[in-house]
Amino acid sequence: MTEPGTARESTDPGAARAAHAWDRSIRLWDVYFAVAWAATLAAVLGAAHPAWPLRAVAAGLLVPLLPWYVGVGRALLQADPPDERRALCYLGGAMALFLPAAVLAGEIQLMSFALIPQCFMALQRRGALLAVTLITLLPVTGWALLWRPAAGDLVFNTLFALVTLVFSVVVGSWIIRIIDQSGERAELIAQLEASRHEISRLSVAHGALTERERLSREIHDTLAQGFTSLLMLVQVVEAELEHDVPRARHHLALMAETARQNLAEARALVAGGAPADLDGASLPDALRRLAARHDALVGVTGPVRALPAGPEVVALRSCQEALANARKHAGSSVSVTIALTYADDALTVCVRDDGCGFDPAAPTAGYGLNGLRARAAEVGGAAEVRSVPGEGTTVTVRLPVLAALGSAS
Repeated sequence: MTEPGTARESTDPGAARAAHAWDRSIRLWDVYFAVAWAATLAAVLGAAHPAWPLRAVAAGLLVPLLPWYVGVGRALLQADPPDERRALCYLGGAMALFLPAAVLAGEIQLMSFALIPQCFMALQRRGALLAVTLITLLPVTGWALLWRPAAGDLVFNTLFALVTLVFSVVVGSWIIRIIDQSGERAELIAQLEASRHEISRLSVAHGALTERERLSREIHDTLAQGFTSLLMLVQVVEAELEHDVPRARHHLALMAETARQNLAEARALVAGGAPADLDGASLPDALRRLAARHDALVGVTGPVRALPAGPEVVALRSCQEALANARKHAGSSVSVTIALTYADDALTVCVRDDGCGFDPAAPTAGYGLNGLRARAAEVGGAAEVRSVPGEGTTVTVRLPVLAALGSAS
């Protein structure tokens, strides 16, 4: 039916067959062939010409066409693509029965309307056109040579054969185009299904990677920072035990509070809930508790109001990261302040320390600052780090709240 290499040669024959009309309605083709065969047989048996013995011969040649179709042709037409040798064998057998019968009785030509579509369905384009030409023209030629009809009858039958040939070529070409389009669509659907499965797989992989990154940030900003604080407090207590026991006890209390906070953060992380500091508390209260563990000061500007969890969590985590960096890099004796500002369209948190500072342009190997910027970007905000060697560091995180409030509503 199609040229080699066309879309009909699909990598998934089952999917391609499901896309072709004749495979979905093979029973309609069975009914069509049976009706055409029965009508032709009735026309031959009821005709006045030729005489009965010749009509009986023509009918006898027509009768085997039905079992020949059922036994060979039906399975052939369902193949995708049909085997070329089997197609030639089937159509050759059908023509061997049809052509002599059509020469003997002109009514047999009605059967060509059932055979011609099968030529286009079973053969490639050139073979189908050749077979259709033989089916339409040879019966008229043989009939004219055998019976020597009158000129009027000869002209009528010749014109009928030519019109049938032209109609068959036009309809057959249309059938071939439909078949090609059906094959192409079946292949596109198969590709679309494969692409959809690939997108689904990549989406799952991306989701797993995103979740892994989120957990990495959460662990870094909570548990890792808490353990870092505990280690630094242990070092401070070891130095204070010999000469400042009250101060050492104060730091031991901070160690116990930090350990409890780490345990709460671990439970919140496992449960997927809000940070422990924000559980049942406002953002300023959470920042004050956080600042108390780091000997920092908190200032709040603007009307305090409840905000969606996203900006508040980012603000809290940003402060945790900035305070941990200040303690780790600037030293435990530095002065740290936290400024929380509520504006109409933004929430801003600023953490300043008067430590040793660093060069922001120098490459850094840590995860904290990159994670801080990533957190802010996730809620549409931005993080800025300003530092000068010897003059301290300022971390400013600005988060939009109008969009967040709208989505929360």
